[in-house]
Amino acid sequence: MRILLVKTSSLGDVIHNLPVVSDIRRHVPGAIIDWCVEDAFAAVPRLHPGVEEVIPVALRRWRKALFASRTWQEVATFRRQLGNNIYDLLIDTQGLLKSALLASQASGPLAGYAADSAREPLAARLYDRRYSVGLAQHAVVRNRALAAAALGYGVEGEADYGVEAPAARFDWLPGQPYVVFLTATSRDDKLWPEAHWTVLGRQLHALGYCAVLPAGNAMERERANRLATMIPGAVAAPPLSITELASLLAGSRAAVGVDTGLSHLAVALRVPTAAVYVATDPGLTGVLGSGYYRNLGGRKQMPVPEAVLEALQPVLA
Repeated sequence: MRILLVKTSSLGDVIHNLPVVSDIRRHVPGAIIDWCVEDAFAAVPRLHPGVEEVIPVALRRWRKALFASRTWQEVATFRRQLGNNIYDLLIDTQGLLKSALLASQASGPLAGYAADSAREPLAARLYDRRYSVGLAQHAVVRNRALAAAALGYGVEGEADYGVEAPAARFDWLPGQPYVVFLTATSRDDKLWPEAHWTVLGRQLHALGYCAVLPAGNAMERERANRLATMIPGAVAAPPLSITELASLLAGSRAAVGVDTGLSHLAVALRVPTAAVYVATDPGLTGVLGSGYYRNLGGRKQMPVPEAVLEALQPVLA
């Protein structure tokens, strides 16, 4: 049986879909699982050994260069790759009109959320099979429930992300144990104050741990460099790919992150994680997994550094 999963973005949403692969592999012996995903996040499903073929799409980039010849060449390549297989089932766990339209380009029956469950109810009109899944559930739970209903098995046990980070050696890392600080996020109102990161970093240094600060764009790198100068022994990491970030996280003693997809990646890798929320409710999209993790704070709630350190104590002792 060949199955295509469609979950294109964003980083956190893609990570939330990984347990679906593990569930299918457990309940549908011999299943071959492909995954359609935005090219910027294609490294995530590739971390799961149960994914056979990753089919990248670049809707975000294509929209910015709609009339460029390269765009249409890439669209043609995508359509060819999508048409290489006839699927026994396609499952759109995104629940958006754009994801349903993408999925409908492939060959095979298309399953998705019913109108009362989809993030965009209009998407349900494009599905051949529709399933109602309660909206007031964590995103991981919803993804697993939809796939289980579409394939006729029951959801069992904790979420198993099934990802494996490749072994990597980073010459710029210090020799001592380290904690990864994931300070960057998509919205400024989700940021944790730099003063709090500084206090936490100094507390961890006193306990013998180095803070490592990855960053993406130029603004994030400026923040990481600024914090590294204020925290003894801290290291601002050079630019890293998602795969390299996974390896960095896998080698850490723990991670502390704001509301960002990388915090979910840390939990997926079973890295002890403290996730800090200040502008959003972690109830439906907080970190969730089978290892040690803590969701701290929430909408208009500001966790203090001491609370984060206390949450980490069981894994630092």
